[in-house]
Amino acid sequence: QVQLVESGGGLVQAGGSLRLSCAASERRFSIDLMGWYRQSPGKHRELVAQILSQGVANYAGTVKGRFNLSRVENTMYLQMNSLKPEDTAVYYCNAWNSDPPNDSWGQGTQVTVSS
Repeated sequence: QVQLVESGGGLVQAGGSLRLSCAASERRFSIDLMGWYRQSPGKHRELVAQILSQGVANYAGTVKGRFNLSRVENTMYLQMNSLKPEDTAVYYCNAWNSDPPNDSWGQGTQVTVSS
């Protein structure tokens, strides 16, 4: 399984910015799809954004226009701007690959946005 190391979470005021990073241990091939998910208390884990190995990204409607996802090889960056209290959650990095098969998760990083 590919190991993922996340960093960059923290506490920020509403309207502020944070950048999350996710570094994958795999260096031999480009991971097909990497993404960020988030989960807040009492809610299901939801997709925030994901990016293909070719660099094409897509976003949840709730973050589109505020978050920007980029990738350099198998390290992924989520720039989060204009943060809102409802963005508060634990953010998890995911790496999915078809061949060889892989579906792994990071340990999660807490993002807290105060009003």
